[in-house]
Amino acid sequence: MTSPESTSITAYHEAGHAVVALALGRPVEKVTIVPNSKRLGLCKVTKGRFRPSADPLETEVMILLAGLVAEARYTGRFGWGGAQQDLRQVRAYALQRAGSQSQVEKLERRLMDKTEHLLTQPGIWFAIERIATELVAKTEISGRAARQFFEEALQQHGSK
Repeated sequence: MTSPESTSITAYHEAGHAVVALALGRPVEKVTIVPNSKRLGLCKVTKGRFRPSADPLETEVMILLAGLVAEARYTGRFGWGGAQQDLRQVRAYALQRAGSQSQVEKLERRLMDKTEHLLTQPGIWFAIERIATELVAKTEISGRAARQFFEEALQQHGSK
């Protein structure tokens, strides 16, 4: 059984993935904080795009990092252990782009900084808060609902 605090942390983590996916033009199918044997929650991002991406690999890495960054912004600390699956995928993508270990680390740091900056935008952060609140209340929301909350947050609190 999970505690209310860990449920909220998971909700912020998954909401971070969802909001950054939407902000970067990727559709979201669903967002859930219903745990299974492999993970505490899931943001299912679909393959298509509703807006072209200048750098698809960068988009994927930022979506992966967004859960960790949103969780850290909510709690005040990075939950590296809980984000191991995301971080393994980030490393795999970074290795595709960078030639050396130092280049991999530089790329990861640059994309972490870029993700952190995106999450400081008022509309973006409000969307994460709104989706996290909804996840705590309902445990799962559709991609359509996530997009609606995202668009409302941008209208109410300024776009990115």
